[in-house]
Parts: sequence; C-alpha cells; structure tokens
Amino acid sequence: MDLRVLDSHQHFWRVDAPECAWPNADWPLLHRDFLPPDLAAETAGIMLAGTILVQSQPDDRDTDWLLALAATERRVLGVVAWAALDTADAPARVAKLGREPKCRGLRPMLQGIADSEWILSDAVAPAITAMVAHGLRFDALVEPRHLPALASFARRWPALPIVIDHAGKPDAANGALDPWRDDLAALAQLPNVWCKLSGLRTQQAPGQEATALAPYAAHVLACFGPRTMWGSDWPVLRHMGDSYADWLRDTLMLVGAFDDDTDLPRLFEGAAREFYGLEHP
Repeated sequence: MDLRVLDSHQHFWRVDAPECAWPNADWPLLHRDFLPPDLAAETAGIMLAGTILVQSQPDDRDTDWLLALAATERRVLGVVAWAALDTADAPARVAKLGREPKCRGLRPMLQGIADSEWILSDAVAPAITAMVAHGLRFDALVEPRHLPALASFARRWPALPIVIDHAGKPDAANGALDPWRDDLAALAQLPNVWCKLSGLRTQQAPGQEATALAPYAAHVLACFGPRTMWGSDWPVLRHMGDSYADWLRDTLMLVGAFDDDTDLPRLFEGAAREFYGLEHP
C-alpha cells in the first residue's frame, strides 16, 4: 500500500506488570504482552510513518514505562500519558511530564468515571492550567454521555487542544445515532476540538460487518473534516478478530463509500502531525 500512515492511537502493555489492570483473562485475544516487535510484525507491508503511543492504565508507573520505552523507539513519535488530574500535586506532575521530549498529551480515563461531569470539577482546573502552560494536548476517552460536558469543558479552555478518542464511542452495536450525532456536531463547532476515526469496530457486536459503520464515519468526517485523524486502536481492535491491515482497509472502504474527495494524506498523517505538534519529514 502506497499510503503513508501516522497512527494517532496505539497501545503497548505488559500483562504481568503490577500496574496492568486491563486486559485480563476475560479478553483472551488481548491478554498477552504487546510490545514494539509485535507492532513491527503487524504493520509489515504498511508505510508506517510513526505512531502516537497512548496510555492504557491509570497509573504513574505505566506512564513512566511508556515514556522510557518511547525514548528508544524511533517509530513512536509521541506519547499520550496519564496523570491524576484532581490531586494537590497534579500541576507539578503535569509540568514534569510536559518537559519529557516525547510527551504530547494526557488522557484521563473518563469512560471509567461515573460522574459524567467530573472534568468540569474545580479540583481538575489547576492541572488543566498546567497542561495549557506546558503545551500538552487532551485526549478525551469518552462515551456519548460525556459529550455535553466535554463541550462545556472545551469552551472553558479554548487554548487547550482536545481530540475525541474513538469518535466518542457511539453505540454502533445497536445502530444508535442519537443523541451522539447532534452532540458530536456541537463539539465540532469548537475550533480546539478534533476527532479520531478509531475504535469503531470494537463498538460493534460480534459478527457485525464494518460496512454498518458507514453512517458513523460519514458523520465524523462531515463534522470535523480536516480535524479528523486516523487511529488503529491496535491491539484493542484484535478483540473483534481484526488485524491492523483489516481496519486500514475498512477505513478506506468507509471513506470511499461516501466521499471520493477526502484528503487521505491529511486523514492518515497530516492531521495527527498538526494536532500533536510533530515535525514534518
């Protein structure tokens, strides 16, 4: 394939690490280590320009391991780390991470927090101030229930670049579009909000075809246009039995099904470079 790919969303983990709480044995296709040699094997034959390595554990030990790993991995161009944003020492921790050469952003795991408006709490504000001061981006791991609060958050912090992971995790398993559709469109009106076309296969039920994702992909691109970036969500996509190449092929199918004019180099590389502040080759 001649298309260059800068993957905006992939993971590494070690299941025997003390901080690794997920995936457990209930996720048999994911319950093993996934490390750089695995990614290299998975992307053989793909013009992989680099990746953004995203945290998967809400633990400082995982963040420190990812940053140390990234320092030796040429193809990891940036890291989206985790930090506890609501603690008294959060600004100092954020400042330290902001000085790490490959740390490009932070991701609180909002999907696991019962309070859908947690991100608007006063306890989080000092850490967000520090993120803005140190040029860090915010990856929003959200479900549809979070989208209204995320819009309020984005308006409150217009200088903070925000990207919605996995298109906000719409309920594709049941073919539901609303209220996700309107809430995502409202977020797209805010210039500091971007969106990842990633993770949609694992929002489907087993046995569903990727073609059923067409209305979701079409809506994301219609709303965010050049602020849309492709991500593999590897190795999580393996939960659906898909390979890296499968999701790449499916995305091209979904995009081509409704828009022959999509700027593919922008979708698959340029947008992620701009959002994460990466140099062009």
